[in-house]
Amino acid sequence: MNNLRRELLFSLIITLLSILLLFLDLANIPQAPGGLRCRALVTAVDNSKVRTNLIVKTNIQLLDVRLLSGPHKGQELQVVNMLTGKMELDEFYQQGAKILVEYNAPDGKPVNAVARGFYRLDLQVCLVVLFAVLLFAVAGVTGLKAGLSFVFAALVLWKLFFPLLLMGYSPIPTGLGIVTLLTGVICFSVGGLSRRGLATFAGSMLGLLLTCGLATLFTYAFGLHGAVRPFAEMLLYSGYYQLNLTDIFIASVFIACSGAVMDLSMDIAATMDELKLQHPYIGLIEHMRSGLRVGRAVTGTMTTTLLLAYSGSHITMFMVFLAKGLAPANLLNAPFVAAEVLNILVGSFGVVAVAPCTVLISALLYRNAVTDMVAPEMIAKGPHHEKR
Repeated sequence: MNNLRRELLFSLIITLLSILLLFLDLANIPQAPGGLRCRALVTAVDNSKVRTNLIVKTNIQLLDVRLLSGPHKGQELQVVNMLTGKMELDEFYQQGAKILVEYNAPDGKPVNAVARGFYRLDLQVCLVVLFAVLLFAVAGVTGLKAGLSFVFAALVLWKLFFPLLLMGYSPIPTGLGIVTLLTGVICFSVGGLSRRGLATFAGSMLGLLLTCGLATLFTYAFGLHGAVRPFAEMLLYSGYYQLNLTDIFIASVFIACSGAVMDLSMDIAATMDELKLQHPYIGLIEHMRSGLRVGRAVTGTMTTTLLLAYSGSHITMFMVFLAKGLAPANLLNAPFVAAEVLNILVGSFGVVAVAPCTVLISALLYRNAVTDMVAPEMIAKGPHHEKR
């Protein structure tokens, strides 16, 4: 009952912090000028001004739309769709598409309307709701706490970490502080305010500190800079010349693998907890051996997870290299490929190291935990009952 109260209080504190973060504005950056935004249906398309060069489209596409929401719902107007020639940024619309429209209404009449992409907000909300329902159906109360941790982590990154970097704070110590906060909240929220949660947190932090050190060492040894990341150069052109993109890249390495590190650490800590619960008089060495046997199996699949996660997000890049017939040496030596190799291998170092660290910490924490975890009648029977 005391544990339940502590966890409810902890969850309440995280909820309140999430609400505060929602209204936090550290960087105090003014919003880009814009007007009203609403959902609209494309009723007609004019492609006469679109210039096509092979598969690249530039200039403007004119759309007739009917507003489906907002204060001017039902009204029709013409919308401009700017085409820059960059396929990863442009969208080309057909009649019947639903899009997000931004417009001004100085005299109560919509004017100067611009297309802002296919309307996806309702589907995103639906996806979030389905994810929350599935999480609760599978994990119950623990799933609710995991969902709360998910929301808290997203708000910390968006409302705290990114603004602090824009304000000029050093990326590596700031990243370590943020990842420590997130690791603590996630580990204690899911693992509970218990030895299991403490072991998960301590093991995760040791793995992440190792990852941070290796990322710093090999980033400079590889001669990499932070501009290998998408939009990094655009960030400098936006006026933030003081940003250290290399240190931001290093922070991204250990933050990116923190989820896998926590996942593995929680698996090991939960295993050590269950071993002690089922075999309360197990010795320290045997407890560690059992945990390491589980750790070896889980570590093998987790390192492959990192490889597939990072490689899967750059499939087209690797296909371009192969399509051009470039030599493997050229491929691996390219800065953006070397950055992904560093991401995978350094992240894997942290994942591999977290297993023995968590096993050792858990074994020490549970060494004298018999009286806390075992029923009084089992304690009275003593270690001989374990043998039987």
